[in-house]
Amino acid sequence: MMQFEHDSGFARLLLPMLPKLWTFALRLTGDRHDAEDLVQRACVRALERADAQLRPDSAPLNWLYSIVHSLWLNELRARNVRNRGGVAWDDALLENIADSVSGLPDEHVGHRQIVDAVERLPAPQRVALLLVAVEGFSYREAAQILDVPVATVMGRLSAARQRLGVQFDVTPRRRGTAAIGETPT
Repeated sequence: MMQFEHDSGFARLLLPMLPKLWTFALRLTGDRHDAEDLVQRACVRALERADAQLRPDSAPLNWLYSIVHSLWLNELRARNVRNRGGVAWDDALLENIADSVSGLPDEHVGHRQIVDAVERLPAPQRVALLLVAVEGFSYREAAQILDVPVATVMGRLSAARQRLGVQFDVTPRRRGTAAIGETPT
């Protein structure tokens, strides 16, 4: 019981971070229930290990993101082992239902194409892209979360951008050249 009281300080820090953790988990998993389970497991692990693993000089949110990422990788590995003996479920068989909250149908199709393209990226590229481009982490912070060198994050981002460019038929700009509609400076 004493340990629980001691961890209550970290628990207070954890509450305001939950929406960001859940959004990140949802982007990783692509499934609301998986995201909820993932965040719940990450919170339990963080509360259990905060005293031993969270350093005073580290950012708690970055540490939590790394826990979410690590747990998700473990879950994917476990699913892969479980699915080896059974029939794999194909989500493509499900009917896609348009989001009633979004505006125009064309807008929904465009958003869906982008989300689908990002989901088709290899997991390391997708996670690096989500951390930097969506969550707003610096390359260094993303590298710490993923426990890889900064150069690896940069390489994964470059590869992700190239793949997305190919999928959307966008040619990359070279340094010093102006994009269409821009005036060279």
